[in-house]
Amino acid sequence: MIPQTFIETAGDILGSTEKGLSGSKIASLFAAYAVDYNTDIPYPSYPFPVSTPNKRHALKKNLSSFNPKQQFKIIKELCEHPEIKDLPEVRDLKIKLLTRFKGLNTDIDTVNEILVDETRFWLDDYTKSLEQYNYALEKYKGNIFERNLLDDLRLSLELLVKEILGNSKSLENQLIGIGTFIKRNNGS
Repeated sequence: MIPQTFIETAGDILGSTEKGLSGSKIASLFAAYAVDYNTDIPYPSYPFPVSTPNKRHALKKNLSSFNPKQQFKIIKELCEHPEIKDLPEVRDLKIKLLTRFKGLNTDIDTVNEILVDETRFWLDDYTKSLEQYNYALEKYKGNIFERNLLDDLRLSLELLVKEILGNSKSLENQLIGIGTFIKRNNGS
């Protein structure tokens, strides 16, 4: 079960006045979920009734109409919406959802989404490496070019190591440099 406090927080983030989804987008997305799950929702269309305090309220009430597994999927998909997916607070919400309520995840994912999001976060300062990593994820999600996917992941790692060590050696020739870097930074 997803506690109401989490639903409230999700509604505040996803329906934020400044950065969140628009009222019309909230209504249309939830109307589609209502049809998919054969569920009645209080705010299926936009504009919302005048008595509705705001779009966050409508989002929270609509979300509360679904069972916990459906709520999990809806929140996860809303966090992945192109208009808001890159906002730090939305990424944080998704990580909390995936870690705290992973038992509600009915999608069979062979990829650990938390690890994927954390990797993207840590690669944020390494744009070339991040770009290759994202290419690999696109190919994985599209289930295409599996060999190229592996090449993209390898190149992403190589670019990261090159930038950290400040050289232009291939990945295979970085062993001594990596060992020195680890020693210099008191690693084992």
